[in-house]
Amino acid sequence: MIKVGDKLPAAKLQEFIEVEGNGCSIGPNTFDLAALTAGKKIALFALPGAFTPTCSAKHVPGYIAQHDAFKAAGIDEIWCVSVNDAYVMGAWNRDQKTAGKVRMLADGNADFTKAVGMALDRSSAGMGIRSARYSMLVVDGVVKALNVEAPGKFEVSDADTLLRQARQLLA
Repeated sequence: MIKVGDKLPAAKLQEFIEVEGNGCSIGPNTFDLAALTAGKKIALFALPGAFTPTCSAKHVPGYIAQHDAFKAAGIDEIWCVSVNDAYVMGAWNRDQKTAGKVRMLADGNADFTKAVGMALDRSSAGMGIRSARYSMLVVDGVVKALNVEAPGKFEVSDADTLLRQARQLLA
């Protein structure tokens, strides 16, 4: 499992782009993680799946609500990563109204999730491979804080916890 001080692994994530621009076409666009994090401070949180109860009712809304506070603390971008395809993440973006606040990044094959050691086999529940619930503060591609939830819990990967850590570490 990835730990504080580690560099994020080489990986690609996808994002469904609603408006063409900045070299991105409408629809799924693939981004290289190293290029995407270079020189940036990222508040990243990952969760088991789009449109799932805790993820939709608590996890994503918390980060949306704290967007301005994260910006004030020096965070450049907030990312939500899930083992879903870019179309599902795009639909979830519209449903949760995350545009301009949280980037909804798809890890469709769980390549990133596996590389950071956060893959969960939820096949017994009909969900296949999913991500553990966690959050991390990433500065220039390096993990500065990491909060991994115990199975079935939502206690340490919330926006308030990561915001508090960002304020301490980026002050």
